[in-house]
Amino acid sequence: MASAVKDSRSGYGPLLRTPGAWTFLLPGFLARQPFAMLTIGIVLLVESTTGSYGTAGAVSAATGVSMALFAPQSGKLADRFGQHAVLIPGVLVHVAGVAALITLALAHAPLWALFAVAVPTGASTPQVGPMVRARWAARLGGSPLMPTAAAFESVTDEFTFVVGPVLATALCTGIHPAAGLVAEAALTLAGGLLFAAQRRSQPAVHRTQAGDRPRVSALSVPGVRVLIVAFLGIGAVFGGMQVSLTAFTQHIGQPGINGVLYGIFAGGNMLAGIACGALAWKVGPRRRLLVAYGLLALATTPLWAVTAVPLLGAVGLVVGLCIAPALITGYTLVESLVPAAARTEAFTWLTGAVALGQATAATSAGQLADGFGPSTGFLVPLAGTALALTVLLTLRAHLLPRSSAGAADAPAHGADDRAPAVSDDRERELARA
Repeated sequence: MASAVKDSRSGYGPLLRTPGAWTFLLPGFLARQPFAMLTIGIVLLVESTTGSYGTAGAVSAATGVSMALFAPQSGKLADRFGQHAVLIPGVLVHVAGVAALITLALAHAPLWALFAVAVPTGASTPQVGPMVRARWAARLGGSPLMPTAAAFESVTDEFTFVVGPVLATALCTGIHPAAGLVAEAALTLAGGLLFAAQRRSQPAVHRTQAGDRPRVSALSVPGVRVLIVAFLGIGAVFGGMQVSLTAFTQHIGQPGINGVLYGIFAGGNMLAGIACGALAWKVGPRRRLLVAYGLLALATTPLWAVTAVPLLGAVGLVVGLCIAPALITGYTLVESLVPAAARTEAFTWLTGAVALGQATAATSAGQLADGFGPSTGFLVPLAGTALALTVLLTLRAHLLPRSSAGAADAPAHGADDRAPAVSDDRERELARA
């Protein structure tokens, strides 16, 4: 995608030697594992009790939409009151919601009841990934290791999406349709409470004092809004692939390979993420994002026409390889676009955008699969990425960091709210972008 060189300041070794990193990395990994199991677990459970992919996708979408809408509010509260104060009640509400959803689905409750429970279940999903990213940003500031941290988090996310769907599918098809969600709830409870207990590594709380300027919302930053659209398109790939692969493997009578195919797709994402974090790019992040997104849209083009399982796995691998560079660069850019007091909120907006795109795509792909055949659901990732790429190209000027877009002349919001100072190397990178 772009030329890269090794740099002594980049790489996973220096990153993982950051003091205190492992105190939040290990519990954070456990706590985010259920995130990859939730939507596929809902799809498999509801489809087994209703016989409809459209209904299963709609219930999963309700969870994803509520997650997307409430995640930024969770991030804003975490910035203001601390991650521990937000995580504890969120974990407990989420586990209760999953238990209620399982009970209603197995009792063949009406669709409105499933929707009513799906909303609080999604809204209370612990936003562990954004919280870990906020901890990295607080530890590293303007360090050249920030892109490596973004890559590391992307790899961690994708590793969960390799393991999570395979585990959920195996539990649902091999033990019981509800077993995937039972495991999701148990991991959320154990991992979420353990991560919440790591209070020393959480970012400083930014409370507004009397006489301070009003708190800046991450959503008020134009570049964040552009990245939200980009992440909606990435979510469309995840959601469209999940439902379409499930429908396709059911159609050909091999439901057990669904998790394997999705694991190949997520594995490609993980491998590309590892490579991105190990390299120091010569090309600026804005240009990398545009190139990576163009390749992603191109890679999704043949999905709907593929009918052979090995070829579908190969195309899915290529799609996965194209996602990581776009995802990592987006998270790297947002850290330089917003003040420190809004970082967790900004990260949750992006995570929420992925969830919303995933939910919308799951619904659309499910309807297409029910009405026109399983392969038509693969048109959803293509449509989502093509629309998002158009927006990115049109509004790419908003993706310049604040220090390069006149933010230095804007009123300050206090020492804790200013972005890290931009190094000479960073300035040269921005110029190349």
